[in-house]
Amino acid sequence: MPELPDIELYLSALRPRLLGQPLTRLRVASPFFLRSVAVSPSEFEGRPVVGLRRMGKRLVFAFAGDLFAVMHLMIAGRLRWAPPGAPVPGRVGLAAFDFPEGSLIVTEAGSRKRASLHLVAGDIAVGALDPGGLEVLEASDEEFAEALRRENHTVKRALTDPHLFSGIGNAFSDEILHAARLSPMALTQALTDDQMRTLYEASVAVLRNWSRRLQEETGDRFPEKVTPFRPGMAVHGRHGQPCPRCGAPVQRIVYASNEANYCAPCQTGGRLLADRALSRLLRDDWPKTLDELEQRKKAAPERRRR
Repeated sequence: MPELPDIELYLSALRPRLLGQPLTRLRVASPFFLRSVAVSPSEFEGRPVVGLRRMGKRLVFAFAGDLFAVMHLMIAGRLRWAPPGAPVPGRVGLAAFDFPEGSLIVTEAGSRKRASLHLVAGDIAVGALDPGGLEVLEASDEEFAEALRRENHTVKRALTDPHLFSGIGNAFSDEILHAARLSPMALTQALTDDQMRTLYEASVAVLRNWSRRLQEETGDRFPEKVTPFRPGMAVHGRHGQPCPRCGAPVQRIVYASNEANYCAPCQTGGRLLADRALSRLLRDDWPKTLDELEQRKKAAPERRRR
């Protein structure tokens, strides 16, 4: 799912292409994409784009006349910039925003269509779509701590809750927790003041650094590959690869439709985390440390030969 640095990357590419440009036509190819009928797509035609901003993980397109298009790309939604009037791809295409100098194509891979577009009028209607999470890059450490301690969840879950924090998802929460040297399963209300401050500083640093890095790498080009798995990440998507800080293999636990990637020596004192399903299955056989895990791996071929 595109997160804060990815959405900011899209915005940096869209602003020079769209601001001041009139929308000539809005083509909606998938009926599942358009989630509101408060304003007809035809009412946007001929109106120039007067603003572009991020609201959590949503893109907000402001048009003249106090009209707004609010887009959530969800997990598999992506944007393409194409020549004017380019066709909407048949299998993955959701919609096209046509402008005089190009068409913004919205696509979504996979069969489950989760991306959404709301066409609304007025700031109040836009605000109703905002989950209300704290903007970390605009918040103080005290505001950050207050939001984190509002409920007693694992810190991984809290960081990715859009009602608590804005724009942070699975990928960058892994990177933040690695930078802060915190276990993803640590409980928020058990964090010390020092740990809370370190987590705040890590959140700001990771989000700012990756936002800047992605925009510098892309330059004036339109971003063609927005992915949660990027070279240079410390732990996310790097299961089994060496931690850049200590060299130990990155570990992973899978739960529901998400996963957490972490370094045991750096974040959990060397202890391996177990997801609920495997814990119930293996019970006392679940390895507790990296040494135990390596011993199990070495013993497995010997057991198969027997």
